[in-house]
Amino acid sequence: MAKGKDYFDIFCKVSKIFSMDMSHNALLNLIVECAVDTLDGKAACLFLKEGGTELFAPKAQTGLSDNYLHANPLKAVNYVPALEEHGYLAFADATTDKRLENLEAKKKEGIASILTVPVRVSSVTKGILSFYSATPRKFTKKEIEFLCAMADQGGIAIHTNSLLNRLRKNSMLFLDLASNINSSLDIKKVLSNMTENICDVLEMKGVDIRLVDENDGDMPLVASHGLSDQFLEHKRRIDTATTSRALKGETVIVSDTEANEQIQFKKEMKKEGIKSMIVTPIMARENVIGVMRFYSGEYSDFPSDVVTMIEALAHQGGLAIQNASMYMQLKEEKADLEEDVWSHRAWF
Repeated sequence: MAKGKDYFDIFCKVSKIFSMDMSHNALLNLIVECAVDTLDGKAACLFLKEGGTELFAPKAQTGLSDNYLHANPLKAVNYVPALEEHGYLAFADATTDKRLENLEAKKKEGIASILTVPVRVSSVTKGILSFYSATPRKFTKKEIEFLCAMADQGGIAIHTNSLLNRLRKNSMLFLDLASNINSSLDIKKVLSNMTENICDVLEMKGVDIRLVDENDGDMPLVASHGLSDQFLEHKRRIDTATTSRALKGETVIVSDTEANEQIQFKKEMKKEGIKSMIVTPIMARENVIGVMRFYSGEYSDFPSDVVTMIEALAHQGGLAIQNASMYMQLKEEKADLEEDVWSHRAWF
């Protein structure tokens, strides 16, 4: 590394550029390019976790060949636990270190040493930033701190992009839902479209809707998307604790379904690939008439804006059910009135 390089000055310049109106991809590319230039390296690559998998795919890179990048994606299980424990991983000899995979490919690529740090979003590791040198070297404390700072900038860029995408998608979701409610009084069709749209926009693994049967208190399934028939086949496949809380008007967040003691069907959820969930009440006027469950394939505490969006969607679902109910009631009353009027025509 070049002597006398001012990390703080470089970081300030990068932060200033981040305040400009640049695209998400441009910001990620800036991070890897800055890492290589500042640390005098061969290459750098920023990997992001693929949704619903344990693999990290390259999203921005400089200095690496396509053959090397496509050789094998990074596996989260091999690196994330150690990264979260130590804050970084340094490989002084990337061609012999047994902690690494594809040693021969690294040698062929001309990679001598590697420094890897986590890219975090809201304290969750969403990616990995790796720096590669062409000559063997031991990384200094300052070099590690600088790469960690650049990874934090990447996390900010990812978080900001995620927020903007969610706002855009949420607006479209509400527009589509309002259009469906206004165009159809077929409540099953409305709720079915609703669950499908929610899964697509909020990137959920699955959604189901259950309504309370006033006659026996049971909660039959009325709509779902993304869940297998095997998972849904049992009509009482509900968690008593979370459901009872939701029926009292509370939104319940379960960030780890396997670790949470209140979850009853842990084996079934694990088999289905469910790792976290939100259970929220469906309201009609001031009464709880059912619950909506949102299932995710990733461990998540769920950002507050996502929870607010989910509660709003459940409220919209309640309005759709209420509108359909009022329509059916008016239809019956109209039929009764017509029958009553017809029976009295003999008087005239």
